[in-house]
Amino acid sequence: MNSDIEKAVKIFNQGGIIIFPTDTVFGIGCRLDREGAIKRVFKIRNRPEKKAMLAVVDSIEMAQEYLQPVPYDVRVKLMEKYWPGGLTIILPCKTEKVPAIARGGGSTLGVRQTNQPLLLEILKTIKVPLIAPSANFAGEKTPIKFSDLDPKLISLVDFVLPGESLGQKPSTIVDCSQNPWEIIRKGKILLNSVS
Repeated sequence: MNSDIEKAVKIFNQGGIIIFPTDTVFGIGCRLDREGAIKRVFKIRNRPEKKAMLAVVDSIEMAQEYLQPVPYDVRVKLMEKYWPGGLTIILPCKTEKVPAIARGGGSTLGVRQTNQPLLLEILKTIKVPLIAPSANFAGEKTPIKFSDLDPKLISLVDFVLPGESLGQKPSTIVDCSQNPWEIIRKGKILLNSVS
């Protein structure tokens, strides 16, 4: 394990906040099971607490630990087809395992399996999802390259994991907690329609 990953693991496990590259854009986040750290991410980003955060996972299995049983069609048509990659799927979650602030007070969670190598290694080591909104102040430009990061934001976090994000766009978001499914945001994965 390289020293940057070791440092990131230690900071996450201590409840810290890190800016990190993902397979889409740069993210900012902490462990999903650290409510105080999640509140700090909201505060740093000036994000309204009613807006839920997405979580990144290392596998379908990790996602399932935090979600209600995943419907068969969601698993086959979306997870197995597009994961790992730039597709965030909103599903009912196990509310006892996901802090209310991370889900915006609702009962769903947006999850995405990453394939960014550094992030994957961290997730496999800490064995807990990370919340991972884009690393910008709410309403500001989404950072695709390291040079896009706002120095003010960098000064408010505990560490910046060196590396490059693998994408040019944020993830596509599909709400599968309702029927029919709804595309909430068009992004990296092109879906003409979902059902």
